[in-house]
Amino acid sequence: MKLYGSTTSPFVRRIRIVLANTEHEFINLNIFEGEGRDILASKNPTLKVPCLEDDGQMIFDSRVIHSYLLTKLDLPPLTWDQENQLTLIDAANDSFVQLFMLKRSGIEATNDQLFVRLQKERIASTLSLLNEMAEVGEFDGWGYPSIALFTLIDWVEFRELHPLTGLDALKAFHHANSDRIEVTATDPRD
Repeated sequence: MKLYGSTTSPFVRRIRIVLANTEHEFINLNIFEGEGRDILASKNPTLKVPCLEDDGQMIFDSRVIHSYLLTKLDLPPLTWDQENQLTLIDAANDSFVQLFMLKRSGIEATNDQLFVRLQKERIASTLSLLNEMAEVGEFDGWGYPSIALFTLIDWVEFRELHPLTGLDALKAFHHANSDRIEVTATDPRD
């Protein structure tokens, strides 16, 4: 099994954590240029990470990869509530990525631009709901939704994208899981 991605991607990191106790090869790519971009293009026509190669099968997108791993590794299926949690996490994550890519591209993004305003609204509403869910213990276990939430919050802090002001349950959740071995082993800061 080969996982293609970058060490800084929260979507890749969540799959790396899921695979922490499964034999696999992680291929770290510079996904924006050079040989890494060429490898990515040859493996995934969407030019996004992660992608997983297993027994000649290519699988794209972290959600689809996780579904594949559920079957392959005989993991328990997700509930509909967990699927909804992932949808919220992915929505915030996608919006953060879009805003991050604008910044990294040198495009000035102002709050009065429709695209920026919509991304920030989505971030605010989803983080608020995720904070409420964390407050009542919905992420107390260490399953895929918790892993995905952790990688989102950690990436937001790593990239200094959002102050998380007033999101105390999310900050507490992040702190409570920061020392897990699979978390420290995949830390993008290293």
